[in-house]
Amino acid sequence: MKRILWVLMLLVLVGIQVTQAGELTVASFNIRYHNSPDSVNGNGWKQRCPVICDLIRFNNFEIFGAQEVLHDQLLDMLDGLPGYEFIGVGRDDGITKGEYAPIFFQKEKYTAIKSGHFWLSDVTDIPNKGWDAALPRICTWAKLKDIKTGFEFFFFNLHMDHIGVEARTNSAKLVLKKITEMCHNTPVILTGDFNVDQHSANYAVLEGSALLNDAYEVAKIRYATNGTFNNFRPDMKTDSRIDHVFVSPTFMVERYGVLTDTYRTEIADSESEKSVNFPKEVSLKEYMARTPSDHFPVKVVLSFKD
Repeated sequence: MKRILWVLMLLVLVGIQVTQAGELTVASFNIRYHNSPDSVNGNGWKQRCPVICDLIRFNNFEIFGAQEVLHDQLLDMLDGLPGYEFIGVGRDDGITKGEYAPIFFQKEKYTAIKSGHFWLSDVTDIPNKGWDAALPRICTWAKLKDIKTGFEFFFFNLHMDHIGVEARTNSAKLVLKKITEMCHNTPVILTGDFNVDQHSANYAVLEGSALLNDAYEVAKIRYATNGTFNNFRPDMKTDSRIDHVFVSPTFMVERYGVLTDTYRTEIADSESEKSVNFPKEVSLKEYMARTPSDHFPVKVVLSFKD
């Protein structure tokens, strides 16, 4: 009798282990491409890069899709994120020229089983502009495996055109087609700067599909006091979310957040301020509040069954 009870208990424990939920933290982050006018305006890449890397590390983005990443920025981020590997190519030549839409992942936790990219166009295998797009646009993908649990999933990351309405619509349809052809029943995460907000018909192409859910809409806990574009203006507000994270219904979205972090740069001739209302050891000095990018990153915590 005791042996039977022991066997039953063992089976129950095995069952619990099999169905135990796993968790991963993903994100989408348009880091803003490196350019001289930003530096003139006090938003240069060299001062923003350490803040961006610290933000990513502190929030423990296990996997994230980035946009507007030029090759020199890619190298700087790899230096600032030593625990990460990347997948991606430059959109202008399929090697290093032009912006990347790279996927970064923590190399101790995940491995890439296979990966690739395609252009958002009728011609998907060579650099080109699709439909009415102003610029070449690319989507990077990877099939990743959790090294510890063996859990496998696909991750897609893209940056849709900022001008071409037809290009955005057709790009959304193309991505859904690729997911259908490539992924079958394997779970999918899609991140990116879609250059349309939640009220757009193009957004509805993705959100209305049976393949994907907008993580914002299905999150158990949501922290989004602003939209995702800020134009380097921390004092501005919008309700538009143009950076999105879409996930297969397989995933449960535990948390969704738009991270409105800022940092400070010194203002010349600013004087310190003291007050009887706070401890004498404390003094305040006026600094300029700045955002790490002209987009806020989107952070999503997902759970899944092993």
